[in-house]
Amino acid sequence: MSTYNFNDGKGPVPAHQHSNGGGWVADTATVAVSAFVGPDAQVFGNAEVYGNALVYGNALVSGDARVSDKARVSGNAEVYGNALVSGDAQVYDNAQVSGKARVFGNVEVYGNAVVFGNAQVSGKARVFGNAVVYGNVEVYGNAVVFGNALVSGDAQVYDNAQVSGKARVSGNAKVYGNAVVSDKAEVYGNAQVSDYARVSDKAQVYGKAQVSDNAVVSGNAQVYGNAKVTKTPVRISRSDGYDFIIVPCADIVDRIIAGCRYFTYEEADEHWNKEHKMYTETSIILEALKKLYELQKTSKEGEM
Repeated sequence: MSTYNFNDGKGPVPAHQHSNGGGWVADTATVAVSAFVGPDAQVFGNAEVYGNALVYGNALVSGDARVSDKARVSGNAEVYGNALVSGDAQVYDNAQVSGKARVFGNVEVYGNAVVFGNAQVSGKARVFGNAVVYGNVEVYGNAVVFGNALVSGDAQVYDNAQVSGKARVSGNAKVYGNAVVSDKAEVYGNAQVSDYARVSDKAQVYGKAQVSDNAVVSGNAQVYGNAKVTKTPVRISRSDGYDFIIVPCADIVDRIIAGCRYFTYEEADEHWNKEHKMYTETSIILEALKKLYELQKTSKEGEM
């Protein structure tokens, strides 16, 4: 009986070299004759490799993971835990798929990307770079998550959407259409970013806010509550770094957002009154914002 040490802390265990490719397979694992396991690849634990799946390079498939159909795991990639990689999916380079994650369809997970938890990546989606996708996340369609982006919680990224840079998408947020979330932007809560909208820099979109059409939210802007932004909001920065914007909301009331402030015009005037230390500058900003916002609305109505 031959043995092999898979360096998983269990020492040498009963194993054999797979007939199709010569890679080492623990006797506890199951690999179909039709599947390929390259000479430097390893399959161990209770892992299963079926169909015409390919495991090659220095790839490792272990635990209770399953690789099936025409899926490929290569390079230094690892698939473990209860993860499933199927269809025509590819996991390669230094990528890892673990937990109860599901990667299927024509997906590619590569670079140093990590997919774990109950995450699902499907369709023609790609996750690469140093991106991390976990939780109950769904990434599908032609969506792309890359760079140092992190998508977590119950978030969904789909259609042709992109999440990149150090962006964070979490909670029940949705990013779809041709939307782009990049840099250090954050989208969370029940927020939605769609169509050709862009959220970048250190901007935050959260609560039940919606950013759509060709709107661009950038800088340190925050869009939240029930705000509905369909056009790039007019933004003016105060000398202390606060960005002021005006957005239409679901209750058909325009509101001024600045930091954690979410005010109607009347509430804004009451808060930034003559007793406020920033009264003079803020008053100028508010008046300018209102005029620019009205011009923007008039311009949009003229295009209809």
